[in-house]
Amino acid sequence: MNNTVRIAAAQYPISRFSSLQDFRTKLAAWVAEAAPQAELLLFPEYAALELCSLLPPAVQCDLQRQLEQMQPFLPLFLEWQQALARQHEVTLVTGSFPVQLDSGQYVNRAHVIHPDGGVDYQDKQIMTRFEREEWLIHPGVACGVRVIDTVVGKIGISICYDAEFPLIARRQVELGAEILLVPSVTETVAGYYRVRIGSQARALENQCYVVQAPLVGEALWSPVVDVSRGRSGVYTPVDEGFPADGVLVQGEMDQPGWIHATLDMARMRAVREQGTVLNYRDWARQPG
Repeated sequence: MNNTVRIAAAQYPISRFSSLQDFRTKLAAWVAEAAPQAELLLFPEYAALELCSLLPPAVQCDLQRQLEQMQPFLPLFLEWQQALARQHEVTLVTGSFPVQLDSGQYVNRAHVIHPDGGVDYQDKQIMTRFEREEWLIHPGVACGVRVIDTVVGKIGISICYDAEFPLIARRQVELGAEILLVPSVTETVAGYYRVRIGSQARALENQCYVVQAPLVGEALWSPVVDVSRGRSGVYTPVDEGFPADGVLVQGEMDQPGWIHATLDMARMRAVREQGTVLNYRDWARQPG
């Protein structure tokens, strides 16, 4: 059981590529920058959509065709990140990818790449209106709410909108997660704050760490991630030994780069047992 975890969360900008090698080069540079200071690296929701820049312009603008034509990129997307995880001996939470299931439906999937190259995943559980009504992305019902065992401990992933619903995070915590990861993409500052407020609420309720990583910048060629606003943050319990506002570290708004933090897991566990308040333990005392 780790007493500390070094984590990096990306404020990641969508790029426009002329070749797959450009994507590989960018990804390798981002991982190489963060890995010396981190054991666990978190990329944002739908960061994989920059691969759409390699599709013909008519496909980039077609919400359904882009989903279909992105699928051939998935094997290399995973293979290259498996190689980077092995090379740098880190756990990578990839930018989420719209994956087609055997049923033909698409889900929003964040892959977890272990240092030995093993792959796990978590699918988004609750779709935004855009995903559900226009893009036709489906909830990851078959996947369900998971906890993933990693070399740094048990993690739960709540993709963007999922972080606004307390029972998803609570289920992950009940399954043993001590770190909740929130990859996100939001096109407005209000959207960013919805996910941030949800993330901080989940840290408060469960007396755990919650880490948010957003897309940032403009990709005006994309109807999905044309404008992305936000800042990465690491949120904590609000109690003795933690910041009074529950914000351990955060990035600069809309600026590409990494934030880094060392999570004191021993302190978090102690607060759950001996804190000024006992939200984690007292969850069961709620009426009804």
